Amino acid sequence: MTTCGLVTKEKQPVPLKSIRVEVQVKSHVATVTSTLQYVNEEERHLEALFVFPLPADAAVCHFSAKIGDQEIVSEVQDRQTARDQYDDAVSSGQQAFLLEESKESSDVFSLSVGCLSPGQNADITITYITELSVQADHSLRFCLPAVLNPRYTPAGSDAGIVSEISSCVSVPYTLTLSVHVSSPNPISKLESNCTLDPLVFLNSDHTQATGNLSSGHKFDKDVELFLYYQNTHQPTAIVEAGVTTAKPGSLMSDPVVMISLYPEFPKEVMSSLATQGEFVFVIDRSGSMGCMMHNGEGAQIRIESAKETLLLLLKSLPMGCYFNIYGFGSHFESFFPQSVVYNQDTMDQALKKVNEMTANMGGTEILQPLKHIYSQPCYPEHPRQLFVFTDGEVRNTKEVLDLVKLHVKSHRCFSFGIGEGASTALITGMAKEGSGHAQFITGSDRMQPKVMESLRFALQPAVNKISVQWKVPDGITVDTLSPPINAIFQGQRSLIYAQLKGQSSESSEGSVIVQYNLKDQPVTNQLHFCLKPTEDTGLSIHRLAARSLIRCLEQEERTGGVDVEDIKRRMVEISVEAGVSSVHTAFIAINKDNREAVKGPLIQRRVPTQGLRCMPMMAKRCAMGSMPNRPMPMMANACAKSDLHKDPLLQLISLQKASGCWELNAALARVFGKTEDELTNQKPAQVDGSVWATLLSLIWLYGYKIQQQIEWQFVAMKAASWIGSQNVVSLSQCVCDGNHLLGCQVKEETLGI
Repeated sequence: MTTCGLVTKEKQPVPLKSIRVEVQVKSHVATVTSTLQYVNEEERHLEALFVFPLPADAAVCHFSAKIGDQEIVSEVQDRQTARDQYDDAVSSGQQAFLLEESKESSDVFSLSVGCLSPGQNADITITYITELSVQADHSLRFCLPAVLNPRYTPAGSDAGIVSEISSCVSVPYTLTLSVHVSSPNPISKLESNCTLDPLVFLNSDHTQATGNLSSGHKFDKDVELFLYYQNTHQPTAIVEAGVTTAKPGSLMSDPVVMISLYPEFPKEVMSSLATQGEFVFVIDRSGSMGCMMHNGEGAQIRIESAKETLLLLLKSLPMGCYFNIYGFGSHFESFFPQSVVYNQDTMDQALKKVNEMTANMGGTEILQPLKHIYSQPCYPEHPRQLFVFTDGEVRNTKEVLDLVKLHVKSHRCFSFGIGEGASTALITGMAKEGSGHAQFITGSDRMQPKVMESLRFALQPAVNKISVQWKVPDGITVDTLSPPINAIFQGQRSLIYAQLKGQSSESSEGSVIVQYNLKDQPVTNQLHFCLKPTEDTGLSIHRLAARSLIRCLEQEERTGGVDVEDIKRRMVEISVEAGVSSVHTAFIAINKDNREAVKGPLIQRRVPTQGLRCMPMMAKRCAMGSMPNRPMPMMANACAKSDLHKDPLLQLISLQKASGCWELNAALARVFGKTEDELTNQKPAQVDGSVWATLLSLIWLYGYKIQQQIEWQFVAMKAASWIGSQNVVSLSQCVCDGNHLLGCQVKEETLGI
């Protein structure tokens, strides 16, 4: 274990004492205000650098410091200018505060606290705005990250701010969190992975409510909130008024609209899933995948959970598709030289290699396997679907995202962040740039349901020829601020930000029309909205729109736009105007009323956190150079092995053939708690043994494992399709006999045969 920062022999206390978080949720947008309290308990002046995580899509829009009764509000400036001002202020004895976004990863920020006098308190307040992501159960997820894992740096790369991340020792500070929710739709409930006080509704129609994290919470894991509304999937439009004092024609002066769409595909189109495709599974096998999924009872090892998930995926693939599996760490290897046809032989080979997989491949170098995959030719009529599993600890995030975006027309990318501390910038970014879907598996989450949901998305018909059109009154023009929509999935939200220029009557109406092709059928979704601005939105929509536009410009800058300096100038201009963070700007606050002579060097401290958990973390201002090997907390032991041999569901799935059928044998009988003779003696005379075994397996799944249907849905579909191809005589009687044997009451129509 490597100790964080410069600590004295006397183990003097670090200055961070508490964190207070207030979350204001309006519909699916959250405004989060975090106040961090510091106390300099040293006998000399103190300077510190705190490195902490924020959601990758957050728009940081406020930063202030309160010293005693005096509040110092920051301003956004060009990054180098802000740094120079900070250094000048600290060297002259003034209190100064600097907040910067990492150039390497948009989910990492650093906060420099300069020149705190002995015994002095400082309250640092940071506010950011973020969109809440939609989950499979239609809830909206908010995550307050507590974990910032050390991130692997490929040889020869410059890690910048993220090089300051290292492992730490204990958590001396406390966390309090409150949440206020308001929505046009009634609030059903609020759930969390942490203990909450009962939700308090503020009105009779349940459209406003407050909640609190229970007292005594130790900030040793991410805090996740899951918000449930009635009628969640209603498309909405919010028009926000501009600032009258802003420069005419600028983003902040004009109204901005945020469109939330939930496209619904025609049922006749969704009745059948794809039976073709190339499925490439990329599994992180770095040392950190040998850690436990969480600290609670029953936790699995990450790599073991990934292996169980691969079993489900391999059994769920359609016959005749193509597939391959890659493992990566400091290097990478693939099961096959190139993707192979899915059949019984290739599936058996793959399962044998999956069973042998361990977390033994060193660091986390994801770029090279991706380059190798993209260099492989695609198979005609088999669209490539890339599934990436990682704990997300890399430092070249933006380089990875640029590579995924470069190949977006040849594949879709589905990404999975495993365990707390997975980089939201990497996981959400890969899915966004790869026109796929992102999932996070944290706490006691099971990996399998979330992965199978993404497989369902991958098997949905691909949407193409997506276009967005606006209909607005004469005198108004629309500038879309969001990147083009490249992917649409059934039931998933699509967001569009746009600037409305010009004048119109307050009563006028506009509409947005999204058109696309689905299995060669044209589909149109239209939303009408009032152009009159919504009351009391606090510029949150403008700032999210600015953040979206800045991210687009960043990507354009990295790919070498026509005029890189002009792109940078534009980014700085938008960032300063909207008051939101970017890689080329920083928040700077200086207490110019305070100027004390500093005797001797400033003490530098780090705030330690448990294991790899580094929410705020103090680091040296100077570069630390290369990191030592990462410690492996919560490492696996023999008793934490996979439950494959204990879980009857996994046993059953492991016995299924690639075609979808089961064989009638003793192993299958044991899953049912029967003997092979009992199964054989009850078999109808006119029915083949494999048909009987497959029918019994379907009945058992629907009779005993219906709560886990999302995990075995494709296994069952293959089985039902196989039985349907066998021309079974007296199917109804066979189902009745199977129900009697297994003690179930499953109806024939339920089986989908």
